[in-house]
Amino acid sequence: MKSPRIVFAGTPEFALASLRALLESGVVPVAVLTQPDRPAGRGKRLRASPVKEYALAQGIKVLQPESLRGADIVAELTALRADLMIVAAYGLLLPQAVLDIPKMGCLNVHASLLPRWRGAAPIQAAILAGDEETGVCLMSMTAGLDCGPVFVSETLSIDAEENAGMLHDRLAAAGGTLLVEYLADILDARISAAQQNDAAATYAHKIKTSDASIDWQRPATELARLVRAFNPVPGAYFMFDNDRVKCWQAVETAADAAPAGTIVAADAAGIVVACGQGALRLLELQRAGKRPVSAAQFVSNIDIVGRQL
Repeated sequence: MKSPRIVFAGTPEFALASLRALLESGVVPVAVLTQPDRPAGRGKRLRASPVKEYALAQGIKVLQPESLRGADIVAELTALRADLMIVAAYGLLLPQAVLDIPKMGCLNVHASLLPRWRGAAPIQAAILAGDEETGVCLMSMTAGLDCGPVFVSETLSIDAEENAGMLHDRLAAAGGTLLVEYLADILDARISAAQQNDAAATYAHKIKTSDASIDWQRPATELARLVRAFNPVPGAYFMFDNDRVKCWQAVETAADAAPAGTIVAADAAGIVVACGQGALRLLELQRAGKRPVSAAQFVSNIDIVGRQL
């Protein structure tokens, strides 16, 4: 077919990887949809999304509606005469009126092996669940939550020490590569999409800060995964001396039995805390407003063994 008219919808770094891959392959969207600038940083100044910054630098038209339900944005998208809309971590729901605009529908780059981990936070959910593998899918979008038929997927193993930030970067790159590799086949109908098995679906809800709270009653195995899943956002945390402390790195370890939350050891190798089952060795910590430090630095000049968290 002739050069396709593509609209791209995405917001964070994950989406940027797909947008950059498109441009590097010679496919330039006629417009980019991204979320409105949001307050960020200590000063809460408005900050453009990574996708917006890149699109503007490339001279691509950028649209930033607060919602896609208004008649004005539907009319503006219709006027673009898109063959296909490519969506990657956009962050806003696409109503049916928008899904129906592109001639060939909407194609989603999703960071899981659907139907496992539909929803907002599939990367974190895969780590929390102890999955040994995950991946990326190219999915034809429908009105339901990530339940459309899947064209193609790629599987990636999850390393035992990998945190969400590391896995995110690998999945983002894989998504961009997969998109470029199969886009022409999808546009030319050389491959078809297969329906998902809804009975096998699992869901990854939007992350709340409270999800990252460390409950020492839980098994150490689960807490080690929690630390990895919420690094870098929002950061697993616990309270110490009325201060919220984030834990950026921890591993399961053996220790003498003690009530959950008891600090049973603290030395150059880390801080060992008893859990509901087993113990967790804390390796990197950060007090509010301070820089991250090793656990050994955290406890220097403080006798904390025996204290209860």
